[in-house]
Amino acid sequence: MPYKANEPRRHKIPKARYRVENWAAYNAALRRRGDLTIWVSPEAIAAWTPPVTGRRGRPSRYSDIAIETGLMLRLAFGRPWRQTEGLRGSLMRLLGLDLPVPDHTTFSRRSADLAIETALARTDGPVTVAIDSTGLKVFGKGEWHLQKHGGPARRSWRKLHLAVDPDTGEVLASELTGNEEGDASLVGSLLDQITRPIDAVIADGAYDGEPTYRTVAAHAPNADVIIPPRATAVVSDTAETAPSQRDRHIQVIAERGRLGWQRAIQYGRRSLVEVAMLRYKVLIGRSLRARTLPAQKAEARATCAVINRMTSLGMTTSRKVA
Repeated sequence: MPYKANEPRRHKIPKARYRVENWAAYNAALRRRGDLTIWVSPEAIAAWTPPVTGRRGRPSRYSDIAIETGLMLRLAFGRPWRQTEGLRGSLMRLLGLDLPVPDHTTFSRRSADLAIETALARTDGPVTVAIDSTGLKVFGKGEWHLQKHGGPARRSWRKLHLAVDPDTGEVLASELTGNEEGDASLVGSLLDQITRPIDAVIADGAYDGEPTYRTVAAHAPNADVIIPPRATAVVSDTAETAPSQRDRHIQVIAERGRLGWQRAIQYGRRSLVEVAMLRYKVLIGRSLRARTLPAQKAEARATCAVINRMTSLGMTTSRKVA
């Protein structure tokens, strides 16, 4: 009711409008995402059966890359394990390949401790890294059920931490943790996964603090750290003689204001990591299918590989319409 009562007096900010300039290519890329042959690479076919090791005991019939391919197919098309088994069998027949297909039990068991071999980053050269986190549902009663019937909240959550290249939308690194983990504590783990040179690291105010700056400096001493300081932040004692990056941010905000600081350093690029998280939840879903934390970590990393493969097929090129 208060929103409706004050609606005529609210300040309206017009919604930005964009025009897609490569619609034909992007339309073709969207169609290719449904092509089954994209998800079975020649590398996976060549390494489908692991080599004989000569050890005692029964050898593995399927390599990790074969299980990983099935996991990526399951996530890309949103199918349970049994339907994924049938999908893989039909795909082998269509491709004319005489390769064994793991059954759904093998898929489920092997994916629980699977080390994803597909590298997330496929390009080289310096990169700007945008970092953020989001929540993913696991199991338990939903919000509607609790609001309707009451009772203790039993829904479990996991926190997905992503490092994204804002220029290409590529997921560079990912970590899945419990919801009790702090965002800033995962910066080092994310940067450890990135082998490319880092030009800049962008994050929101939840990552503000000297520990984050020290972590980034340990990985890339010359990288710019773009994090908005808190409203109560003050410069350090050495700001006059040897100002740190955080000191310079505070000084610029004092001179130009926060909006002026955001325009000066192009802080708006940070929003593209939120776009990547939206892409994750729209294409895959807002919940995890696996039950155990190790299996959920493998699922989250495989999902990032799926999203990277989709975006590599083509992305929109748009410009703002005045």
